[in-house]
Amino acid sequence: MARYVIYGAGAIGGVIGARLHAAGHQVALLARGAHFEAIARHGLLLQRPGGSDRFKIEVAEHPSKIAIAPEDVVIMAMKSQDTAGALVELSRAAGPDVKVVCAQNGVENERAALRRFPTVYGCLVIMPATHLRPGVVAQPSAPIAGVLDVGRVGGDRDEGVIALAEDLRGAGFASEASDDILAWKRRKLLANLANAPNALFPKDEAVERYVQRAREEGRACFAAAHLEVVAEASFEQRTTIFREQTMDERLRSESSSWQSLARGSGTIEADYLNGEIALLGRLHRVPTPVNAALQRLANEHAARHSSPGSVPLAELEELL
Repeated sequence: MARYVIYGAGAIGGVIGARLHAAGHQVALLARGAHFEAIARHGLLLQRPGGSDRFKIEVAEHPSKIAIAPEDVVIMAMKSQDTAGALVELSRAAGPDVKVVCAQNGVENERAALRRFPTVYGCLVIMPATHLRPGVVAQPSAPIAGVLDVGRVGGDRDEGVIALAEDLRGAGFASEASDDILAWKRRKLLANLANAPNALFPKDEAVERYVQRAREEGRACFAAAHLEVVAEASFEQRTTIFREQTMDERLRSESSSWQSLARGSGTIEADYLNGEIALLGRLHRVPTPVNAALQRLANEHAARHSSPGSVPLAELEELL
C-alpha cells in the first residue's frame, strides 16, 4: 500500500489527507507556520456535515523532514503560485521515481512537475473545502466528499492511476481514471475564471456579466490553440453527484481566491487562472482584456491584503 504525502495540507490537501488516513492509508502532511504547529500539537480537525473528527497524522514543514520513498505518491495541493518553489524542494528530498499528483487549479502545474519527475498525474478537483483557521479544514459535502478524477499526463493509463482512483474512492471521493485529464481541467479552468471577480467585488449582477465575458475569452483561446475541452454538460454532470450542506457560516465554502484574500496571504492564483487565458491570448492573437484586467487587479489587491468583496467594480471598468 502506497504512502501518500500531501504537499500543502490546506483546504483541499487537508481533506484529502484526512480522508485517506481515515481509510487506513499511510499519510504524511506537509504544512507551514501556524497550521503546521496546530496539526503537530493537536492533530488535524476535519469538520463535515453531521460532526467532526480529529486525526493525529505525521506532519512536517519541509519535504526534507520526512523520508520520501520511491514508492510514495506525492499529492501537490498548494496554490499554483507556490508550485515552482515546492517542486524544487521536492526534487531535492525525493528521487525521480516518486509519483506526483497535481490536485490543483489550472493546467500549468502538470507541465512544471514533468520538468522534474517523469510520472505525473493530473487531478480534477470538484470539491467544496475551506481552511481559514490553523489546524482546521472543513468539507461541507455529502454523501461523498467531492470529485477527484485522475489521469496520467503525457502517457497512457497505467496501473498507478487505476490504483490511485481506487484508493480515492475508498476514502469517500468519486474518482475515475481519465484518458485526457487536462481536457477536464481546462473545463474546470473556465469555471475558475470567476474566482477573481467573485473574490474581489461585492456580489452584483454586473459582476456575472464580466464573468461571462472572461469565459468567452477563455473558450476563444482554447479554440485558437486547438486545445481539447470537455463538454460543459459532461462537466456539470460530475458536479451533481454530491450536494453541499450548510455548516458554520465562518467555515462556508468559498473559492480558493476568496480564501486567499480572507486569510490575508498576500498572494492569489490569478496568474494561473485568468493569467493562463491572457497568456494563450498573447500566443494566439486572441484579445483577452477582461482576463488581463482581472489578473492585474487580483494580484494588486492580494498584495494590499484587501478583504473579500471590498473592491469597487468601477476599478475593473476603469481598466477596461
